[in-house]
Amino acid sequence: MMVEGGMAPMTARVFAALFLSESGSLTATELAQQLQVSPATISNAVKWLEQRQMLAREREARRVRYFVDVDVWYHTWAASARSIAIWADTTRHGVGIFGADTPTGDRLRTTTQFFELLGHDMGQAAEHWRQALSMRRRR
Repeated sequence: MMVEGGMAPMTARVFAALFLSESGSLTATELAQQLQVSPATISNAVKWLEQRQMLAREREARRVRYFVDVDVWYHTWAASARSIAIWADTTRHGVGIFGADTPTGDRLRTTTQFFELLGHDMGQAAEHWRQALSMRRRR
């Protein structure tokens, strides 16, 4: 499922291993052993996941432990919303370049409207989740 969504296969394996581990965390060595790959392979996957705030790291003596934060989906969703906002800004700028009265400008304007609406809805959904999670944590 993650690969179909655009994640590299090894990155998906690393994320799944962390997410499904009993403790919710593993070291790079533990990941490499469990997945039977090199530490460099783990490093590349971890870098991609960290850039998207899908995992975090904790220093533990001389080694690093990676874990999936409880807010992983919120952070991932927020990153997607930021990406959508960039698309909206870029297409809005394109309307100005090509002109709203051209076929290209019209496509860009329609695309801008789509991304603005999607970004708005994503923001509302993220806020809804944040509120639901904070209520759940209070119980």
